[in-house]
Amino acid sequence: MSAEQPLRVVVAGLGNMGRSHALAYHTNPSFEIAALVNRSEVPLPDGLAGYGIRRSFEDVLRDEKPDVAAIATYSDSHADYAVRAFEAGCHVFVEKPLATTVADARRVVDAAKANGRKLVIGYILRHHPSWMRLIAEARKLGGPYVFRMNLNQQSSGHSWETHKQLMRTTSPIVDCGVHYLDVMLQITDASPVEVRGMGVRLSDEVAPSMYNYGQLQVLFEDGSVGWYEAGWGPMVSETAFFVKDVMSPKGSVSIVMKEGVKSDDIDTHTKT
Repeated sequence: MSAEQPLRVVVAGLGNMGRSHALAYHTNPSFEIAALVNRSEVPLPDGLAGYGIRRSFEDVLRDEKPDVAAIATYSDSHADYAVRAFEAGCHVFVEKPLATTVADARRVVDAAKANGRKLVIGYILRHHPSWMRLIAEARKLGGPYVFRMNLNQQSSGHSWETHKQLMRTTSPIVDCGVHYLDVMLQITDASPVEVRGMGVRLSDEVAPSMYNYGQLQVLFEDGSVGWYEAGWGPMVSETAFFVKDVMSPKGSVSIVMKEGVKSDDIDTHTKT
């Protein structure tokens, strides 16, 4: 392939993130959408309406032979889809979390290496101007640090249905906690030495083996401590649902949201 030719990409999963990625590929001249894949029919924004939706990821890999696979499906399919894409010769972008178990995450990394392909995981906060600034300002202060982070979402109706679907495989603290633990690790150069976690199931609509509220604490070798909390559901409080604080002996730095927004507004958590 010459440098001028666009990369052909298949996008699997057309929820909020998948549609966002697909629109970005649609408007970026460096990419050409080979196919969109979703298990069911979903409404598409105007820019994507002409592509249609394929059902089988495997069939698209075989028929279209794309250069890139962008995987934004539910978490339990990430590892299998990524491995199949690597074996089909694709580079892979996969939404977080990479997998639902450590063993599956290692299997994906091994497949990337075995096939000589690139693997990128959707750590959006590494590229978000507000978070890049927070990390830079916190590092100037120096540790040890206290990290206080949460992302609680009071959800009902369609949002609650989406959260219940997510919780079939992924807990709230894992779903976005991977972002905030990554932020902590970018601020302190110390390694984590202990993790404590707990959760509680606050609704009979949540699977018995899952919880819809959880929190964790991380202890680092330099004495830093981190706390992260996440909850989903109609019972979640709107009080202090957006906390993004870093404290040190020399001061503190925070990200603050606009007044009057609701916790289920996705833009609240992205357009800070």
